[in-house]
Amino acid sequence: MRFRLPVRDNVGMASEFSFDVVSTFDKQEMANAIDQARREIATRFDLKDSGSTIELEPTLIKLASASEMTLESVRDILVGRAVKRGVSAKVFDFQEVEEATKGTVRQSVKLRQGLPQDLAREIVKVVRDRCPKLKAQIQGDAVRVTGKAKDELQAAISAVRDAEKDKAWVNPVQFDNYR
Repeated sequence: MRFRLPVRDNVGMASEFSFDVVSTFDKQEMANAIDQARREIATRFDLKDSGSTIELEPTLIKLASASEMTLESVRDILVGRAVKRGVSAKVFDFQEVEEATKGTVRQSVKLRQGLPQDLAREIVKVVRDRCPKLKAQIQGDAVRVTGKAKDELQAAISAVRDAEKDKAWVNPVQFDNYR
């Protein structure tokens, strides 16, 4: 005699779907972009003997060159290579150009990562205004959006993308952990 257990399905249970709004970049892609930029600077005729350098540190990049004109070319090469590798140009926060020794110039570039609190509050407001059925809450330097329907989450992603374009946020925004 065999006993069969009843099969239970999750039809009666309400499941929650979620995603995170984050601001980050791929560190390996950034390192690759800097490496490519260094190689291009070393081989380009107008920059070959300019003494231009790019140094990567954990939270910033240091640029140095012979003049402001060549420094601008180095910046353009760096941003171009990063964008080609899928790193947003919004990641770069260029600081003031400083005079260095022997008439050279240098510049620090901070790397933006994580959502600042004011931007996180603005994202929460956008989600609540355009998608009232969803719940958005700030969790550290990210925003978690939860809801019962995946269609509503897709609408929230579209709303945040539209707001990013309309309001020209300085931080790049990505969507992570879509479940």
